[in-house]
Amino acid sequence: MNQISHPGTGLSAQDERAIHAVLIAYATGIDQRDWSLFRNCFTNDCLCEYGDFGTWHGAAEITAFMKEAHAGLGATMHRITNIVIRTAGEAVHARSYVDALLCPQNEGGPIHRGIGIYEDRLLRTGKGWQIAQRKFEAVLIE
Repeated sequence: MNQISHPGTGLSAQDERAIHAVLIAYATGIDQRDWSLFRNCFTNDCLCEYGDFGTWHGAAEITAFMKEAHAGLGATMHRITNIVIRTAGEAVHARSYVDALLCPQNEGGPIHRGIGIYEDRLLRTGKGWQIAQRKFEAVLIE
């Protein structure tokens, strides 16, 4: 298998694609309410800091929160873009934009939108790449 490294990251193209896939799986897991897919994006002992929304320790905790937070919603669209991957020693970091549209379950209810930045630290585990630490910085919440 071809393991060509990308300039600037030292990671193979396969690793970079796998990291992109984890970030997209996060959004897909929420939008499709596939909580197993969502949970597998994180290490068991992850730390997730979402500013005013809260801080969660562990994949089970962040999954339970997201499941409850989205239970009363209709369709949601979490778009992950502008993914930049960088390495620092053994650590792999990704920065990406999130644009989330949260529609009401009942027609006429409020539509919410959250735009921000994810700063992630990822680890290669026995399950592939997973998010070990995430910090969300809100840019716009409406």
